[in-house]
Amino acid sequence: MEIPSQPTTPGAQGGFAAASPPRSGNAMISSDFETFLKMLTAQMENQDPLNPVDSTEFATQLATFSSVEQQVRTNELLTALGAQMGALSVSQLAGWVGMTARADMPVHFDGQPVTITVRPDDMADEARLVVRDRNGAELQRLPIDPVRQELAWSGETAAGASLPAGTYALSVDSYADGELIASTPVFVHARIVEARNENGRPILVMDSGQEVETGDIVGLQQAFDGT
Repeated sequence: MEIPSQPTTPGAQGGFAAASPPRSGNAMISSDFETFLKMLTAQMENQDPLNPVDSTEFATQLATFSSVEQQVRTNELLTALGAQMGALSVSQLAGWVGMTARADMPVHFDGQPVTITVRPDDMADEARLVVRDRNGAELQRLPIDPVRQELAWSGETAAGASLPAGTYALSVDSYADGELIASTPVFVHARIVEARNENGRPILVMDSGQEVETGDIVGLQQAFDGT
């Protein structure tokens, strides 16, 4: 039993009318299942008693009916399972709320020093902290010790003025014998204030308002008053 496709309708400007928005897989299967059931019922009600449907063909139709029904139920179970798994992830991450995270993310600068972790390349004999604005324009290139360390980025210019409040991207350029050998991310320290599920992905919200995926977290530590 095949359902003929609908003809394409020309659009107002000589093209073709836009297709209907695609339905979700579960909604489409459920709709097809209902259509199949109606057609099978109509076929049984209107068959000729003197020339009934061939038993083999009828058995094939029933098998198709059973297969579609199982697919609908399987999709519903998978949807419910996905929702439960998302809730479980958020429940597990609830213990992270209140902790200080070290994450690969931009710096939200509000005039106060920001604690960061820098990791120059092991072969470096020189390193520079590179500061860029949200559009990627370089603003600063500050010399730092070429060793892994925590430091406070003050957000001050060479003249001692403070950069405007906003979001900045920090990285470290490593040099050996005057040659650039690596550029590595800077890990920002921030306190986690919320864990939530967004489109099936666990998201952590920092006290700066930034949102970070769990995969971007590289370290956690207990937050203490005054830190």
